[in-house]
Amino acid sequence: MTDTLSRRIETQPSFYSKYVSSPISRLQNVENQLFKIFEEEINSKNPVLLRYNSLAIRKLARFITGDITRSASVGIAGETASGKSTITLDIIDTIELFAKVFNTGRVITRVNTDDYYFDRSEEVRQAGGMAEFAKTYDFDVPEALELDLMCKHIQELLSGNCVMLPKYDMSGTTIRIDNHTLAKPSKIIISEGLFTLTEKIKDAFDFKIYVDIDCDIQKERFFVRANERGLGESANKIYQNASDKAEIYIRPCRESADIVLSGEADRSRYKIFLNKILSIVEQLYFAN
Repeated sequence: MTDTLSRRIETQPSFYSKYVSSPISRLQNVENQLFKIFEEEINSKNPVLLRYNSLAIRKLARFITGDITRSASVGIAGETASGKSTITLDIIDTIELFAKVFNTGRVITRVNTDDYYFDRSEEVRQAGGMAEFAKTYDFDVPEALELDLMCKHIQELLSGNCVMLPKYDMSGTTIRIDNHTLAKPSKIIISEGLFTLTEKIKDAFDFKIYVDIDCDIQKERFFVRANERGLGESANKIYQNASDKAEIYIRPCRESADIVLSGEADRSRYKIFLNKILSIVEQLYFAN
């Protein structure tokens, strides 16, 4: 299903009518190609793309053609166990493979939202473990993360500066090591996490992507992960709290997202979709 903006392709033919009587500029040509790729995917069987904003497609065309010369920032959000981390890694792998094939050097830098959770390791120790601590501490609110610091780091990278990123232990210790990982600026800065598109941080991103998923599939994935993390009997309470808080903080991000992806599609489909977009870059800059 397409949203109102994506239907502008059909409802406002005058936007494209000028192409008939005048040469198509490189920017306009890239816009046309992107719209075609997105429309074909959204109308396919079991698509990875559920909705998109045509204004974001035009901005993407400006970045691809070099009409916008600075780095682009991409934020990816979704509920716990929605598949956002897997999708992000597949995006990174696909772009890095493209960069390797065409010897473009560094093109993408990841800033993981989860690494900005506050260190609560001492509180976990005093509580006697993660399972006990999680009974009284809420991880499922934006205030559990230092989003101001994350926003600052993204702005530094977009300005062309290197940044030392924190690293958070998701195994249950809640330890955060600051100044852990050197991040270098690149053409694309990508971030993902539960609260990546919430009010305090969303304006840091040029492109806002939301990963949607059926609630039953998401719930099944959650409890598999909860078992791996040793949450024990507290898993049910944690899940219910996560679902309740998602209703307040995360699900509304879907409506303001530029692109909504399915968290249920086969992983290979995401790479195929992205490679179609990268083929435009190849045509522009690497075609013989």
